[in-house]
Amino acid sequence: QVQLVESGGGLVQAGGSLRLSCAASGRTTTYAMGWFRHVPGKEREFVAAISWSGTTTFYGDFVKGRFTITRDSAKNTMDLYMSSLRPEDTAVYYCAHTRFCAEYGCLRAGSSYDYWGQGTQVTVSS
Repeated sequence: QVQLVESGGGLVQAGGSLRLSCAASGRTTTYAMGWFRHVPGKEREFVAAISWSGTTTFYGDFVKGRFTITRDSAKNTMDLYMSSLRPEDTAVYYCAHTRFCAEYGCLRAGSSYDYWGQGTQVTVSS
């Protein structure tokens, strides 16, 4: 079992920045991690993913350079730095863990992940 705990969500004005963090514990091995977001009534959306080494990152098309994903594998932590936030970025953000893939096509699919955090709410006001 792997436990994931997100933190750092909150309310921010449009144009502002926020940092989300995810701490992993339990039976972690070499794994990639990702961030997804969900708005009620819409499909879950891929935000970003990062390889075990941290040297390879992927982003959803909507990010357009506004977000940065990083990780510290020694500490089993991952961060998502979000800037130039927009009201449409409002969502519950989830971190996720996968042992199964390392390529973009696989990492952007939520079904590729085997463990998920409980989510953290991000609200961007206009």
